Amino acid sequence: MKGAATPGGAASGTRPGARGAGHAAAAIAGVIRRPPRRVRRAAGAVGRTAAAAVALLAAALARCNAALAGVRTRWRRSLQLRVVGTTLIFSVAVITLLGFFLLQQIVGGLLQNEQKAAATLAASGLNVAESLPGVKTVSPASSNAEPLMYDMVTQLPQEKNPGATGAAVMINALRGSGADVLGWYEGPYRRSGIPPALIALVQQEQQRGDSRAASEPTSLALADGGPAIPGLAIGVPVGRNYQLYYLFPLTQEQQTLALVQRTIIVDGLALVLLLAAIASLVTRWVVVPVRQAARGARRLSTGNLGERMEVRGADDMAALATSFNEMAASLQEKMRELHELSHVQRQFVSDVSHELRTPLTTIRIAADVLYDSRQQLDTSSARSAELLQSQLERFEALLADLLEISRYDANAATLEPEPVDICDLVRNAADVAQQLAERRGAKIEFRLPAGPCVAEADRRRVERILRNLLVNAVEHGENGNTVVTVAGDRDAVAVAVRDYGVGLAPGEENLVFDRFWRADPARARTTGGTGLGLSIALEDALLHGGWLEAWGERGRGSVFRLTLPRVTGTELAGSPLPLGPDQAEPAPGSMAAAGD
Repeated sequence: MKGAATPGGAASGTRPGARGAGHAAAAIAGVIRRPPRRVRRAAGAVGRTAAAAVALLAAALARCNAALAGVRTRWRRSLQLRVVGTTLIFSVAVITLLGFFLLQQIVGGLLQNEQKAAATLAASGLNVAESLPGVKTVSPASSNAEPLMYDMVTQLPQEKNPGATGAAVMINALRGSGADVLGWYEGPYRRSGIPPALIALVQQEQQRGDSRAASEPTSLALADGGPAIPGLAIGVPVGRNYQLYYLFPLTQEQQTLALVQRTIIVDGLALVLLLAAIASLVTRWVVVPVRQAARGARRLSTGNLGERMEVRGADDMAALATSFNEMAASLQEKMRELHELSHVQRQFVSDVSHELRTPLTTIRIAADVLYDSRQQLDTSSARSAELLQSQLERFEALLADLLEISRYDANAATLEPEPVDICDLVRNAADVAQQLAERRGAKIEFRLPAGPCVAEADRRRVERILRNLLVNAVEHGENGNTVVTVAGDRDAVAVAVRDYGVGLAPGEENLVFDRFWRADPARARTTGGTGLGLSIALEDALLHGGWLEAWGERGRGSVFRLTLPRVTGTELAGSPLPLGPDQAEPAPGSMAAAGD
């Protein structure tokens, strides 16, 4: 029983372990699915920090881009900045090149002088060494070699010139195999300062029996462990058994070179700043008068004809100022003459228009009598009466237009605004144009809003504007249809008249409103217009505080758009209709199209 219980106990003992592992796995999965609050807080803090860092980086980039854009704009607009900046760039480049070349020349000169002095000292040392007894007879393997080399080292000269830094001297003794077996050395530098390449070169010269000196730049390490300094090593064979080496420090030359570098840098910077100051001063002498001339020209263009430049001295800038002042004075005089001439012309037109009214009334009465009795006249006389009647009507229309223009010129035109439905005015003004369109086999298509489009306006003047626009559209529509679109928003109402006729050439969209201007003077006309209709229409629109604008292209027709404020005296900020070839196409469901 106990034996049976033991396995059972063992089995039952393994189940709690399995359950513990399951609980642990469940706990880990829970942590993975839902991390502890501290972990979530840390992750949120990291995310917020990263977002803040990205925002700061984006703000910094935006500021850099704005600064660069400002610099580019200033560079493009400022002649003085471009001249000074270009002078700085070129002067820095030239001075840098000259300084580099000058520094290379100085370094080469210093090194060459050092080599010459070292070669002279080495030649003197060679003469001293070769004058010692035993140099050519004492073998390096003999016991007298060491005393001989010691005598050489102690007797050799170790200064290039009085007051110069002493050189280190070393004597090498070689066996016939070329191995360095013995040597004496004196000086504050380590023997490792002699480059191996120099030793090999001296050995080659010695084997050839030549006594020419060889030199190599090197780095000298102090024997007491101090920092390495630049130096020059020179070696020369002494007989067939010995070699003489000198180590020369270049500390003085290095100090001289550092001084020269500092001098070149300081003087170069000073020269660059001086050149920039000179360029700024010179360009200021030129740019300031040009800026004054530009400001004066802008003031002249705005109508300030009394603008003048100050004349200083007798140079080219003074000549510019004098010429500008003469031009301004001449322009002012011409404008005065044109103003007087325009005033005389306007006065003449006004006087003639008023004076013609009385005789025209008398002629009109006589013409009416003849026209009413034309049935009693013969054929030619009746035809003459009809022609007289039609021409009198044209003359009366021209006289009425001239009187209206004279009122505008005299600032005597008045506005009588009242709430009106612009759609009704469009229908009323289209009567004459519809008759003309029917005779041409065309029609006028109205695209009007579903509801009223009310604005404060002078009914008579707005109808006259619309009548002129519609008649002109039919006249120049090449027997095509004319589309009239009306739209409104909170602040304004607009009427656009679209034709598909000859159109307008570039620049004619402003000329069409000039008095007596016609796009094609030779073009046959059926209505006999006076050439003042669009000029009067523009004045009527401006009197309302509105706009009258034109668009056109050759072969694509034209668009004339009238925009009026809903309330008289309100300034317009925009138009409910675009000015262009597709303005007559209404949005789906926004317009109710009606036929003629």
